[in-house]
Amino acid sequence: MAPQLPPRYEIRSLGPEHLDWVGAICAHTNMFHSPVWPILYPENKTQRAYKMFQTGEYMMRHQIDSGLSLGIFDKEYQFKRPESEATGGKLYWNLENTDATENELEDQMDFPLVSVAMAYDGINPLDMEKMKPLIATVPLFATAYKALNEQDKRDPASWKPTGPMQVLMRNATSTRGTHEGHGLMRCLAEEMMRRSAAQGFRGIQIETGSEAVLKVWSTPPAPFKENVIGKVHTTTYSEQNESGETIYPFRPADLNLGKVYVDLQTA
Repeated sequence: MAPQLPPRYEIRSLGPEHLDWVGAICAHTNMFHSPVWPILYPENKTQRAYKMFQTGEYMMRHQIDSGLSLGIFDKEYQFKRPESEATGGKLYWNLENTDATENELEDQMDFPLVSVAMAYDGINPLDMEKMKPLIATVPLFATAYKALNEQDKRDPASWKPTGPMQVLMRNATSTRGTHEGHGLMRCLAEEMMRRSAAQGFRGIQIETGSEAVLKVWSTPPAPFKENVIGKVHTTTYSEQNESGETIYPFRPADLNLGKVYVDLQTA
């Protein structure tokens, strides 16, 4: 049975007016709630969240501008400040205040957006030159993608898009900690699958940094079919450093990173 979105929530397409909200949610959840990044980068998490918010703007804007990214909004959200209600929501982060706590940052996110599923058309990829500042903020992001790409043994011609509206690239899944446990991520993922199929996309590809996200995308609803392209366990993945020594860059994080391709056009 398909999960039911609780009635207080609704799914909407994300627009340019949501850019700051999306950036804040993704930076906050990655730095404070991810099973990977707070463990690998335990120091200066607030400062790193600010940096991710700033350097991630290009990636988030690219995905919002695609018209393919979705968000879940809390219809019963109670604004904390009158000026937020007047504009439908507002972000109050002071990027100079590196002493702000996780909870203070959450309190300053005074808007009804609670979960996001970011995506873009594979025919219009991210500009990796413009991604460099974000990668420099969290260098192991690049290592994760490299590790998963090494697991991908497919012929590129078998899946890569040759034109628009063929393959959707999923990039960034975040739910605010105060709204976890309601199945929002699965509802949003399955809604994106249905919408993408209706739009004519033949597949969705996603790289995951969470066992929960990996489970959702590797168990899509019928008639969609999953293909787990590869998994990398963070405790066993190793590389050689410049001195030729074996290192384990993702320790002590303990989970599977994954790459999944969901076939939407199964008929």
